[in-house]
Amino acid sequence: MTAFDPWDPDFLADPYPSYAELRARGRVQYFERTDQWLVPHHADVSALLRDRRLGRTYQHRFTHEDFGRTAPAPEHEPFHTLNDHGMLDLEPPDHTRIRRLVSKAFTPRTVERLKPYVAELAGELVDGLVRRGGGDLLTDVAEPLPVAVIAEMLGIPEADRAPLRPWSADICGMYELSPSEDTAAKAVRASVEFSDYLRELIAERRKEPGDDLVSGLIEAHDEGDRLTEQEMISTAVLLLNAGHEATVNATVNGWYALFRHPAQLAALRADHSLVPTAIEELMRYDTPLQLFERWVLDDIEIDGTTVPRGAEIAMLFGSANHDPAVFESPDHLDLTRRDNPHISFSAGIHYCIGAPLARIELAASMTALLERAPTLTLAAEPDRKPNFVIRGLEGLRVTVG
Repeated sequence: MTAFDPWDPDFLADPYPSYAELRARGRVQYFERTDQWLVPHHADVSALLRDRRLGRTYQHRFTHEDFGRTAPAPEHEPFHTLNDHGMLDLEPPDHTRIRRLVSKAFTPRTVERLKPYVAELAGELVDGLVRRGGGDLLTDVAEPLPVAVIAEMLGIPEADRAPLRPWSADICGMYELSPSEDTAAKAVRASVEFSDYLRELIAERRKEPGDDLVSGLIEAHDEGDRLTEQEMISTAVLLLNAGHEATVNATVNGWYALFRHPAQLAALRADHSLVPTAIEELMRYDTPLQLFERWVLDDIEIDGTTVPRGAEIAMLFGSANHDPAVFESPDHLDLTRRDNPHISFSAGIHYCIGAPLARIELAASMTALLERAPTLTLAAEPDRKPNFVIRGLEGLRVTVG
């Protein structure tokens, strides 16, 4: 299958022409190198995200042996304990219970209350970039903003925040296709260190509750049901990882796309009211999360092909977001696009709980850059990270003035 090679630098630089080939070949194709069934069309991806015959896990119904799968290596156990107790990798009834309880703490009011803090911090970060005459948009603005916001939300003191981004990056390495043993070892170490830190923080908040999300998770209850300590730890890690990985990459991917489309950037600079539609279009145009996996819990049929129980489906978000059956001129960046049902935040019961916060952060950083750095220009062509699933850049050097 020459159209799909997630380890090829040319493919990673621009996977979208290959996706067009995949869509032309059919609705589902087996990819032997990862033992997955690739689904490239928007309609199928959207439907499968809501199909209860698929699951993020299978362990609520089957053992590893019953499902024809091998149990994770014992030395990887700390990562899987952390990952498997988060709602992203759980199915009902556990997913339903945890999401309901988390929603009691992670409320729209909580998110809305952060707006002034997000806007102020974005302005400060951009002001620093302007004073220096430029820098790396990734490390100077894109990364520190969402990390600080999630840390503030969780109640993590500023003095403790330095390891958060490295921990998150190491843990998220396990979500790539066929991660190496070195990647797994880093993820395990980060899982242990992050979990130990949060366990201490939870103990402190039990003694002295505050006006933060960790305190809210401790307090959250429903009909006598509460989150376990491990569920609280896994939830906090998930909110940090998912809450900033997507925002960081959406920011740098988006600005790189704008620099490569000067007419669109000029239109945005001339009319800041385009920011909301620009954010949605940039997330569609160069999707931060390219692939999302599901286990097949019961046989399903896609276009006459039976995908058997025990198989793994790989839903190609980046391809779905460029499907011409849904998006007019999908390879054209159009910041005024109104009909934009992209699936960058997933769909169904696993729709991103942090999507409203991500949009606030993206709008704040984009607005600050438009208002305070109107002469922002690309200083050097960036290197793309050698990752496929989580799509981003190694950095984005810019100049101001």
